[in-house]
Amino acid sequence: MHMSDTLISPAVGAVMYAVSAGAIAYSVKKIKKDDLCEKKIPLMGLMGAFVFAAQMINFTIPGTGSSGHIAGGILLAAMIGCYPALLSMAAVLTVQCLFFADGGLLALGCNIFNMAVIPCLVIYPLVFKPLVKGGLAMGSISIASIAAVVAGLQLGAFGVALQTSFSGIAELPFAAFASLMQPIHFAIGLAEGAITAAILCFVYAMRPRNILVMFAVLALLTGGVLSQFASSYPDGLEWAIEKTTGTAWLEAQASAMETAITGVIGSVLAFLLAGACGLAIYSTTLKKVSKGSL
Repeated sequence: MHMSDTLISPAVGAVMYAVSAGAIAYSVKKIKKDDLCEKKIPLMGLMGAFVFAAQMINFTIPGTGSSGHIAGGILLAAMIGCYPALLSMAAVLTVQCLFFADGGLLALGCNIFNMAVIPCLVIYPLVFKPLVKGGLAMGSISIASIAAVVAGLQLGAFGVALQTSFSGIAELPFAAFASLMQPIHFAIGLAEGAITAAILCFVYAMRPRNILVMFAVLALLTGGVLSQFASSYPDGLEWAIEKTTGTAWLEAQASAMETAITGVIGSVLAFLLAGACGLAIYSTTLKKVSKGSL
């Protein structure tokens, strides 16, 4: 669901930059000592690396000629908390934009809002947390994961349609475009919700002590190996544009070696940037607060 610069006007891009920057600043302010202790900073980086790698794997949506990939906002929020999750997602999207031309610099504010702010700051506290309030049973985790991911993608897809419409650059009638974006991202949401539920159920059930090692291995394996088996079908956004305009929107296909290298390098960069964000917040804010309370 990454938007490209070709869909966004400078005015809309600037507004969404401001909104996303405000959400990031709010998250930094709201992070508490328990949200980002020294032990959680590496996990914040590793989860960012894993989400980067996982986003490279497009899975086919049967019967549609489309594909989707996990966004990861709900997974991150459930693992490390909604405010650190927003920062980690913003780091992932920034790495994708600056180093791999995925999404575009003008559209970065839109992508952070649609894929990070909405799931982490809106859907996670309003949908996921209430549904697991009664306990962390596998059933409640699964229901909460699927419901939250679907809701997040529905709002995010609607945001894409609105931002594109307000930009007025692409010839995409709002009603027709939205009517295609919503159902295809509902299907994608069901698949991502099931994946999110499976990961969370495993983590909560097994409570592995070596969780950092586990996600480090998963990030490298996903980005370096599994990413080469991604679906060749266009993702939900590209599919909706093609169906609306009648023109295929194709991206150049990378070789297997290029995909593997991109996956590994991107995961490392996402780990470094997300981890650096957590370390900077801890060092400049939380550590001082902790010392002042002694």
